[in-house]
Amino acid sequence: MSARLDVFAIPSASKVVKQFYSLGQLVVQSPLPATTRELVSLRTSQINGCAVCVDMHTKEATAAGESSVRLHLVAAWREATVFTEAERAALELAEQGTRIADGAGGVPDAVWRRAAEHYDEEQLMALVTLIAFMNTANRLNVMLEQPAGDYEPGRFA
Repeated sequence: MSARLDVFAIPSASKVVKQFYSLGQLVVQSPLPATTRELVSLRTSQINGCAVCVDMHTKEATAAGESSVRLHLVAAWREATVFTEAERAALELAEQGTRIADGAGGVPDAVWRRAAEHYDEEQLMALVTLIAFMNTANRLNVMLEQPAGDYEPGRFA
């Protein structure tokens, strides 16, 4: 399988990708814990069916020392006992923010309150930005049919 477009070969697309990447770097540099970033990125990508992002974030999390048990249980985090309350709140916010069209009215106040119990305003903004970023990245990759499987950790470091 090959991508529908080579975005790096199209001058205007290459500029967009570079700017988009810069936004992602701002989230990486935020005070949001790296583990939380990878779990949220993985869960959002699972929901959206973005194989290239699932590949990337599974491998990045593994390289950072995340356990295979936790990575395998991200899709079923509600029933899993291996996540902290803060991680659970972030995963719930990620799901609600990703499935925003499914819940008339957007993200419920109770979901926001649970996240706000664990993250300060700067971290919350980073979390919201990450969720929006991942949803955009997932959609771009799915529409362009970006192939998955050959990602090497640290490629975008």
